[in-house]
Amino acid sequence: MNFDYTPLAEKIKPQTWEEFVGQPHLVGERGILKTLVSTGKPFSFILWGPPGVGKTSLAFLVGKTLKAEFVVVSAVDTSIKDLKDIVAKAKQLKSLNKPTLLFIDEIHRFNKTQQSFLLPYLEKGDLFLIGATTENPSFELIPPLLSRVKIFILNPLSKEEILLILKRALEKGFLGIEEQGITIEDDVLAKIAEVSGGDARAGLNLLELSVELIKASGKKVLSLKDLTDGLLFKPIKYDKTGEEHYNLISAFHKSMRGSDPDATIYWLTRMLKSGEDPLYIARRIIICAAEDVGPADPMALVIAVAAKEAFEFLGQPEGELALAEAAIYVACAPKSNSVYQALKKSYEEIERSKDLPVPLYLRNPVTNLLKKLGYGKDYKYAHDFESGFVFQFYLPEAIKNKQFYFPSGRGVEKKIKDRLKSLWKGLKQYPE
Repeated sequence: MNFDYTPLAEKIKPQTWEEFVGQPHLVGERGILKTLVSTGKPFSFILWGPPGVGKTSLAFLVGKTLKAEFVVVSAVDTSIKDLKDIVAKAKQLKSLNKPTLLFIDEIHRFNKTQQSFLLPYLEKGDLFLIGATTENPSFELIPPLLSRVKIFILNPLSKEEILLILKRALEKGFLGIEEQGITIEDDVLAKIAEVSGGDARAGLNLLELSVELIKASGKKVLSLKDLTDGLLFKPIKYDKTGEEHYNLISAFHKSMRGSDPDATIYWLTRMLKSGEDPLYIARRIIICAAEDVGPADPMALVIAVAAKEAFEFLGQPEGELALAEAAIYVACAPKSNSVYQALKKSYEEIERSKDLPVPLYLRNPVTNLLKKLGYGKDYKYAHDFESGFVFQFYLPEAIKNKQFYFPSGRGVEKKIKDRLKSLWKGLKQYPE
C-alpha cells in the first residue's frame, strides 16, 4: 500500500491569486501587495503575522508571478556559508537579467550577523528578500534591515475564511473520504473553523486527523461528537518573551488605568491561563497603583503590594484571587498620575539645572566648624509652630519657587490639594 505523507495544508496550498483566501487588504482588488507585484518589479518585504494565515503561500505566489528565481530557506538551519552560496548564484542570474527572490521562513531566528550579511546585497539589488515571521519585526530585525524592506501585516483568518478552506479541501478530494463512503456532518466543519483560532493550518490538520481516526474506527460518518475534547483543544497563543506578551500586559495595564474592571479581569485571566509569571502580573498591578492611582487612593498601592505578598504565601491557584482583587481595586480606584508627573518634571529640572547647592539653613551642622560656617542657621523647625507648619523655602535658591507636584483633586488627593492650597497660599499655585 502506498501512503501519501504530504500534509493536507501543503496539498491545498493556493496556486493562483484567485485561490488565496484571506488578507483582502493585501491581495484583494486594491490590495497593496498584489498591486505592487503586478508592476513586475521585484522588491524586498517582510510578511508578519500569526501561524497559518498564508505567509508562505503569499511568498510562493509572489515568486511565481514575478517569474524570478525563487529560493526557499529556513532561518533555523541556514548558515552564513549557505547565504554566500545563494548570493553567488544570484549574482550570476543578475548578469542574465533574472532576479532572485530569497524567501527566509522564520527570519526572526536569524542573528544580527546573519541579518547584517544580507544588507549589501539587498542594497545593490543582487537579490530580493521575502521574510516570514510571527514576531514583531521592530523587535527582532536590525534597523538597517528594516529600512530596506516593506512590512506587510497578515491578520488571523475569520471563521468564514477557514470554513471556505476546509470545504475546498473536501471538494478537491484530498482526504479520500468519497472512496470509503465517509460523510462529514455540516456542523463539524463549522466547529473546526471555530476552534482553529484564525489558523488555517491548525484547522486543516484537525480535519485531517479527525478523518484518519474515523477511517481507523470503521465508521462512515464524522459527527461533532467524534471530535473529542483532546482534538478540539488548542492552546492560547502566547509567547512570554515575544510581542503578544507585551500586547497583553499593555491591554491589562490600560484597562486598570481606564477604570474598566471587566476588561481588567479578562486580560488578567488571559495571561494567567497562558502561563505568564503571576509575580510579573503582580508587579504590573503595583506599578499601575503607583503611577495611575497614586495619592487619589493611597490604599491602592498598599493592596497591590499585599496581593503580591499573599500570592507568594499562597501560591496557585488560591493566590490568583489576591491578584484579581488587587487588580479590580486598582481599576475601580480614582485616578491620578500626579506623582508620575512630579517625578518626571523633577528629573527634567535636575537634568537642566544640574547639581544646585543645598541651602545652608537646610544643612545639618554635625560639627562645630560646620555650625560656624552657617550650616543650619535660621532653619525653622516646623514643630515649633502651632500649626506644625511655617513658611520656608526648601528648594535650592535658583529654583526656590519651582513646583513639581500638582494634586489632581480626585479622591483622597482632593483633601491633599485643599491642604496644600491652605498652607502655601501666595507661594504655590494649585489650579482647579
